[in-house]
Amino acid sequence: MSEVLIKAESRTDFGKGGARRTRRAGKIPAVLYGHGEKPKHVALPALEFAAALRHGGLNQLFRIEIADDGSKALALPKALQRDPLKDTIDHVDLLLVRRGEKVTVEVPVVLSGEPAKGGLLVHDLNTLSISADATKLPDRIELSIEGMEVGSHIPAGQVTLPQGSELLTDPETVVVSLTVAPSVEQLEAELAEAEAEAGIEREVPAPAEDAASAGEAAAAPAES
Repeated sequence: MSEVLIKAESRTDFGKGGARRTRRAGKIPAVLYGHGEKPKHVALPALEFAAALRHGGLNQLFRIEIADDGSKALALPKALQRDPLKDTIDHVDLLLVRRGEKVTVEVPVVLSGEPAKGGLLVHDLNTLSISADATKLPDRIELSIEGMEVGSHIPAGQVTLPQGSELLTDPETVVVSLTVAPSVEQLEAELAEAEAEAGIEREVPAPAEDAASAGEAAAAPAES
């Protein structure tokens, strides 16, 4: 994954009020930390940073250049705070890294191909924890399920990782499985069991004969 250049500014206006003013200016409050260095508070351009994350994901490597003091650093997003209503980024923690340094990240597992028909595909594990060079982090790990047989599964240890990456997830953990698809009767039985556990009583329909009698009574003319 290539680096993305982000030009930041030092931030001296702290507290909730300062953070709000930074966001109103179209920037994201952030802190750079790691390697035993004193944390550095900066403001990132909101649109550029968000666009880079959409393209490269949470493991996107950034080359941060701070305009006012001329310093440069490589960093990875470590924690994001989002506005739950606007879905905008409110704050970012950035971890300082060095070229050649190994870091631990969670990488999404993306499935490709078509399994055998007649099965129910279950994607048990959506990400894998790996250790890799900070400057060579994958944005995804592709896993082929082409021709996968019903009743089989693929554990983490059988997933092919990018060169130079080391699996940290338990290799026996199931990533994807193809189980026998349940029948309609099984689904109805499971639904009925769930409703019973929840205390939900199904409304029993009136017998056909009673319904027909009720219809005839309604259709009969009233006696004068």
